[in-house]
Amino acid sequence: MNREPRQRTQDARDRALEAVRELIRWIGDDPAREGLKDTPRRVVDAFLEYFQGYDECPETYLQRTFEQVGGYDEIVLLKDIPFHSHCEHHMAPIIGRAHVAYLPTDKVVGISKLARVVQAYARRLQVQERLTAEIADCIQKVLEPQGVAVVIEASHACMTARGVATPGVSMTTSRMMGVFRDDQKAREEVIKLIGIK
Repeated sequence: MNREPRQRTQDARDRALEAVRELIRWIGDDPAREGLKDTPRRVVDAFLEYFQGYDECPETYLQRTFEQVGGYDEIVLLKDIPFHSHCEHHMAPIIGRAHVAYLPTDKVVGISKLARVVQAYARRLQVQERLTAEIADCIQKVLEPQGVAVVIEASHACMTARGVATPGVSMTTSRMMGVFRDDQKAREEVIKLIGIK
């Protein structure tokens, strides 16, 4: 889902700063003490960075394509794209890596653009399943390839640092579209290239 860019009025920023101060008071500390005086500003600035994906339209990154690729018609794969996101349930960090593959029809895109698509969707409040689907759906819609495969592996602080508190656990999600869903041989090839065991 693409959204309109956020409106950042001074009034809205002031309310955000006060909200952070209130949270500091609520957990039992004093937002006026020396070590915390600048914390509301830092948090608000960090949130603008963490969630800059709300100001981006990932589809625009895929608009510039190349058709002169010397007849190349095999899988294009970008592995180990690092990302950080935040879960929409606890606003806790999700740290992971994405693997993005597609089988071109008649056009390819610069590989940095695939990473930009991942980052744009990751920098929103997320659940990993939706993040995986959004990346794959965007590539399928804009590039219209024969197939898209997206695999995400990530660690969720909402599980590792709170609640059940199980550090070292990671979650893997995948979305296979087109030939990667319908053709077992193509699916096995892309999974082997990604390196999923």
